[in-house]
Amino acid sequence: MHIDHSNRSRLDSPVLRRFARNLRVLFPRRQPPVEHSRRLKQQMHDFASGGAALFWQRQGIYAGAGFLCGFYFSWPLAALTYLLIQVGEVFDGIVCHKVTHRTNHSLRHSHKLLKFLFASNALSAVSIAAFTLMLARLEGPGEHFTSLFFLFAAGLFAAVNNHQLKQVLALRLITYGALFIFIPVSDILSEEAAFTSPLWLHFATSLFVLYFVLECSTIFLRMYQRTLDQMDELRSERDKARESYEIKSQFVSVVSHELRTPLTSITGSLTLLRETNLSKDPEKTERMLDIAHKNSKRLSKLINDLLDIQKMEARKMVYHFAPVDLSELLNDAAQSITPYADQYEIVVRTNPPPFPLTVRADHERMMQVLDNLLSNAVKFSHEGGYVELSARLVDGCALLEVRDYGVGIPETERNQIFGKFTQVDNSDCRNFEGSGLGLSIARQIIEDHGASIDFESTLGEGTRFYAVFPLCDTEDNISIELPQL
Repeated sequence: MHIDHSNRSRLDSPVLRRFARNLRVLFPRRQPPVEHSRRLKQQMHDFASGGAALFWQRQGIYAGAGFLCGFYFSWPLAALTYLLIQVGEVFDGIVCHKVTHRTNHSLRHSHKLLKFLFASNALSAVSIAAFTLMLARLEGPGEHFTSLFFLFAAGLFAAVNNHQLKQVLALRLITYGALFIFIPVSDILSEEAAFTSPLWLHFATSLFVLYFVLECSTIFLRMYQRTLDQMDELRSERDKARESYEIKSQFVSVVSHELRTPLTSITGSLTLLRETNLSKDPEKTERMLDIAHKNSKRLSKLINDLLDIQKMEARKMVYHFAPVDLSELLNDAAQSITPYADQYEIVVRTNPPPFPLTVRADHERMMQVLDNLLSNAVKFSHEGGYVELSARLVDGCALLEVRDYGVGIPETERNQIFGKFTQVDNSDCRNFEGSGLGLSIARQIIEDHGASIDFESTLGEGTRFYAVFPLCDTEDNISIELPQL
């Protein structure tokens, strides 16, 4: 197969590339609805506020053009067209005021206001076009310096000041451009001018000037859109910085609380042990040691959670994947959480599957997940209640479930429940201890296993967390150690 590279080189010419770039400016890629609504609102506001700022400048231009037309050609024509233009100015001023002082910010209302802006600018463009056309008729064939210069000024003014809304800019440029071509062409046709006639030179000059106006319009439009893109980037960076600041504030608040409380208990216990005769009060000594030991474990868990979060964010978490029997995993997790549950007088019930269920997982990391889920279930349960830990086969997958019958999770917290440093109890007093990292760590570990986690909750009745794992064939799996990619 032969490829004609000569045609390809012609299609890849600088002129065509520039034309394609201008088309991308005039017809940008479609944006999401929310982004489109926000940007359209910004463009309309910039257009309306800019138009209001240039009101007296336009009035001076109209008055000067009207005076020249009346003094050298016809006062009735000058007065008529000036009044027609003023009608358009009044209409445009009313619409611009509605845009800049709007209270309804919906996309539908933006489109409605855009139609009014389009109508007001259409009236203004037609008025200016009618003025220049009648002026050209009074000048006579070949004598269109004043009318074409007025038209050129109107087009350049639109390119410089109406680039915020490409619909309005296109309307004005099409109107002025059509007239820019019509006036010299009508002279050529009426005079039946030969190619050597100056009228053809006027026509060629008009095309050149029209190209210049269009190029200026594209440049200003591209510059404005680039400014909007930069503003969007700055807004995005601002939102990210604000989010980072909020996470940092939550981190400082949580860590300071979670460090201060156990450290105070440990310090107090050690101080009492130091000042007490251990041989005279062994029960008190044992109680102080138990408090210090419990709070040391609490500190250790907080530090481990922070280290795990850091590893996950750096993508350096290491897993040892191997076949894991869910029945054994449930028993190990129940035994591990029982001492903690006994402190709250909570019973942990296990419901193992009726037949072996094996998943490919890291046993220690899965124990960490279940410990986080079960400790939350115990912590938010009512004293004397129970939590359930179960596994079963659902649609060819293994479903691991932790259910409690405690306080439940408000629906408003659904989007934040797996976030960092978040708790259902997010008050300043923090009635429930914990760093707020457990569920975030659990979700990341489960997703790294190729599984998914979600929850269902009814406020005041309890919560059910469940994870869905793909099954594995025990004969085809060996224990491996893989760093997270």
